Amino acid sequence: MKNVAHQIVGLLKDAGIQRIYAVTGDSLNFFNEAVHADGTMQWIHVRHEEVGAFAATAEADLHGIACCAGSSGPGHVHLINGVYEAHKTRVPMLVIASTCATYEFGTDYFQETNPIKLFDDCSCYNQMITRPEQVQRMVQNALQQAISKRDVAVIGLPGDVSEMEAVQMNTSTKVFFTEPQIRPSEMEIGRLAQYINQAEKITLFCGVGAKKAQEQIVALSQKIHAPVGYSFKAKLDIQRDNPNEIGMTGLLGMASAFQSMHHSDLILLLGTDFPYKDFIPTNKTIVQIDIEGEKLGRRSIVDYGLVGDIEHTLKAVLPFVEARSDTKFLEKQLASYAKVKEDLMTYVDDSGSECAIQPEFVAHTIDQKASDDAIFLLDTGMCCVWGARYINQRKDRIMLGSFNHGSMANAMPMAIGAALTHPERQVIAFCGDGGLSMLLGDLATIKQYNLPIKIIVFNNRALGMVKLEMQVSGLKDQETNMVNPDFAMIAQAMGIRAFTVTQPQEVDAVITEALGMTDEPVLIDIFTNPNALAMPPKISFSQMKGMTESMAKLMLSGNFEEVWDTIKSNYKHLKSL
Repeated sequence: MKNVAHQIVGLLKDAGIQRIYAVTGDSLNFFNEAVHADGTMQWIHVRHEEVGAFAATAEADLHGIACCAGSSGPGHVHLINGVYEAHKTRVPMLVIASTCATYEFGTDYFQETNPIKLFDDCSCYNQMITRPEQVQRMVQNALQQAISKRDVAVIGLPGDVSEMEAVQMNTSTKVFFTEPQIRPSEMEIGRLAQYINQAEKITLFCGVGAKKAQEQIVALSQKIHAPVGYSFKAKLDIQRDNPNEIGMTGLLGMASAFQSMHHSDLILLLGTDFPYKDFIPTNKTIVQIDIEGEKLGRRSIVDYGLVGDIEHTLKAVLPFVEARSDTKFLEKQLASYAKVKEDLMTYVDDSGSECAIQPEFVAHTIDQKASDDAIFLLDTGMCCVWGARYINQRKDRIMLGSFNHGSMANAMPMAIGAALTHPERQVIAFCGDGGLSMLLGDLATIKQYNLPIKIIVFNNRALGMVKLEMQVSGLKDQETNMVNPDFAMIAQAMGIRAFTVTQPQEVDAVITEALGMTDEPVLIDIFTNPNALAMPPKISFSQMKGMTESMAKLMLSGNFEEVWDTIKSNYKHLKSL
């Protein structure tokens, strides 16, 4: 007879879940056995549950549904950061939180935690199975809620329940991946057309909610000669085949998109929940369209808000939009963007020096050599900056990162999920030395499954983004420097091919060789310039004052060399301000 664990595995398999990311143990062991008994699902034995949750997040983003698991107590707690990642990224993920036997509940039993309380803030559904009669309906409901709400669903599974005899109930076992078409009313479409037709200078700013509407966005921008900016998460989707794109704004963005928005009469916010309100004008007419009405107006002063998916909303309004011939505003913004891209290349042309290789040069080299459908995973911090500014769409590239949760150490774990989901595609992880250090043990997972991930370590011997944050606040960058191990040696000890790069002239050849190794993992430890900064498109007087104060404090402490290196490394940024 099937037990509850076997029944759950059957429900997950029917929902399209292909693998479980977990560290097995005690209360999870019957579920582990059921996965292997099924023979069609894969148990991915990660070294740390957080890595499993990050990997499942990437798989959910790429595949549409994924699952991770953790056993009693510490297994649950280790999952939490990665589960928050899925929750913040808004991807459908199921978490199996196995726990102690039901008859031990409330006794402060060994490793006892309360999954209901623990996962409450990072899930849309969170329930505990205590009887076999609950299993079929509860698991189906959890999966359906995760899919429909694009969020995390958690199932608590006590160890004694998992080995009980399964009970078939007269309830649904199927889950449904629906794609409803949601658009504003005819009256709202007409008013939207009026806003567009009455404005002289328009900028479209697109978020990840607009990624399926790329064709309609290009059509609208060409019909009204409007520049198109985008958020980081939307970059590669909106950039594809888009002659009117002008880059990003925000902390990692460029001056061109920032200026276009501030010089417009009308800004159309399309499928974006862009969080940095300081980069959005407060004295312009703003129309926001989003499929989730609760997001309207929470980031900026919106004059008109509409609920609808961007693809079908733009399809509906396009026939009512008047074509225009004046291209002056668009041409000015495209010229500004061209200048920004030209300025970015100055950091590529100046490739750096020994143990101070310019990270922009490294990112650009990878951009040029990576495949047209590569999947890029970016660590939070400076790696995001270099990916945002130098990785561009070629054909069907994908870029994932911890763009909402902002966690360190996400790139390498997410690369595991990406490589398992798409073994036919090139997977490249941009890892900071700080991020990689956090979850270094799961290099062993990459080797165990021989995942051909290319790990690029931007080894600047510092917490680079934190260093910049402290400097613009007028603080000395204390406790940001790192004494790192030899990452290449560690990788080699785990059986992974590895390179150490200290000279700029070595970068091209090593990256070419590594990307050519299509059937094995490779780690490249690149010693990048620790003083390379990343200035946002808007620099306030207080930030400039803070940077000056920080440099003065360093000089007064006798750190003249660091101040001089910082100035030399960033004179192009400073010159462009």
